[in-house]
Amino acid sequence: MVMRVRRFAGVEGQVRPPSDKSLTHRAYMLGALANGQSRVRSPLESEDAHATRSILTALGARFEQVSSNEVVVHPCAEWHQPDGPLDCGNSGTTMRLMAGLLAARPLDCTLTGDASLSRRPMKRVAEPLRLMGAQIDGDTAPLRIRGGHLHGIDYATPVASAQIKSAILLAGLLAEGVTRVTEPAQSRDHTERMLTAMGAILICEGLTTTVQPGAQLKPFEFEVPADISSAAFLMVAAALAPGSHLELLDVSINPTRTGILSVLREAGVLVAQDRTREVLGEPVADLLIQGQELIRPFTIAGDLVPTLIDEIPVLAVLATQAEGVSHIRDAAELRVKESDRIDKLAEGLRAMGAEIETHPDGMIISGPTPLRGVTIDAAGDHRLAMAFAVAGLVAEGETVIEGAESVATSYPDFERDLWRICLA
Repeated sequence: MVMRVRRFAGVEGQVRPPSDKSLTHRAYMLGALANGQSRVRSPLESEDAHATRSILTALGARFEQVSSNEVVVHPCAEWHQPDGPLDCGNSGTTMRLMAGLLAARPLDCTLTGDASLSRRPMKRVAEPLRLMGAQIDGDTAPLRIRGGHLHGIDYATPVASAQIKSAILLAGLLAEGVTRVTEPAQSRDHTERMLTAMGAILICEGLTTTVQPGAQLKPFEFEVPADISSAAFLMVAAALAPGSHLELLDVSINPTRTGILSVLREAGVLVAQDRTREVLGEPVADLLIQGQELIRPFTIAGDLVPTLIDEIPVLAVLATQAEGVSHIRDAAELRVKESDRIDKLAEGLRAMGAEIETHPDGMIISGPTPLRGVTIDAAGDHRLAMAFAVAGLVAEGETVIEGAESVATSYPDFERDLWRICLA
């Protein structure tokens, strides 16, 4: 699939971005653990979310589609041995969190994925699960997991990662004794919030989270809020055009995910929140974005990085139009995503005329630079495809993004929503 983008005049309108991918995965997984039926409203309909549902179905859970917008999750008393490998597709969240769930059960399962996922590092999850007593073959996919009879551990993660932390906590729900995870910096805390709302015995103290086994997890009703990582592309589109006004509805504003709002404000973009509320422990609000004449340079580094790691590609696009030099540091994790996002992003934006200096853990971007339309390969990476599309909005001529089918991973309606709010 090819996406074609041309220069725009601005953004005007109201959009509900796609539902949060991370929360959809967790709602399905935790619904399969609950002591009764759970209702999930507005789940993300994407390839990644469907992979999670298919795996849980193969293990014995049942998903009842009661309407176009609502799924009832029916857990099973005991998970059963699947007939074959469990395909995670392109979803790192599915593979890492399912590894934790499977490690705690007396099953012999193999998790597989597509070519991109099979290159991503899984040792960071496999290692602590092995310490808990699981037998895991492989440090990249496929992962063969023979689980059951786990014991709690006290583990310090090498990087701040919600996927590592969540895998260990989910395994700890059925381990013998207490499981404790300490991170070097705060990562996303969706799993902790949802488990607490379900009645898990969980204690969060600073960067350490402790879980005790034995709690009966209560079923829930959950309307999945919109994904701030997907909303980021529309936010930056609005920020790039003076006079733009964009309202984004029902967006998750979990404080471990809102680094982009801090960066936009540092860049001089007007960002406001309205109708703030909470669902299953998750804060939600409508976000109002106004474009400005002047974009100021900004720095992304340190503890800010885990709060916006997926938004860095599109923020790099914003930096190309800022009045000065922007710095991105401490983001080496970008090199082990669906692609090497540092090199691939720099390669594409340089072809468009941007001035970018890359480093092992980030980049330095000088602006403002006029961009020109070119043909770019998104390298099968959904976030790069969407970031290049946003760059194309301010480029002279037509920008052609090859491999844009990858956006179906997280934002199937991205192109439709983009053109609905963009003014020619």
